Amino acid sequence: QVQLVESGGGLVQAGGSLRLSCAASERSFSRYTMGWFRQAPGKEREFVGAISRGGGSTWYTDSVKGRFTISRDNAKNTVYLQMNSLKPEDTAVYSCATYWSGSYYSPEGYNNWGQGTQVTVSS
Repeated sequence: QVQLVESGGGLVQAGGSLRLSCAASERSFSRYTMGWFRQAPGKEREFVGAISRGGGSTWYTDSVKGRFTISRDNAKNTVYLQMNSLKPEDTAVYSCATYWSGSYYSPEGYNNWGQGTQVTVSS
């Protein structure tokens, strides 16, 4: 089972930027489409974006398009989430996951999850 560890979260002012990283434990990392999700207090887990195995395709939820960018470095077994122009409503715990089957946009399509990293955006 792939182990995923997120890092890079923190407190940032509105309009600022953060770069999250998700490091995987396996060399077979390149076989997985990877997703980023977030969960704010009292809310359901929400799809943020995903990236294909080779990095050639990405998908985003509408609220982050143009502000967030997902990339990956398969040589480092790491996927990144660059977040720019952050807003207070982006405050959440961000988690990465390996895609398994079904919809890229549903957390049910993912079967390995990291522990998450907290992102807090102050106004």
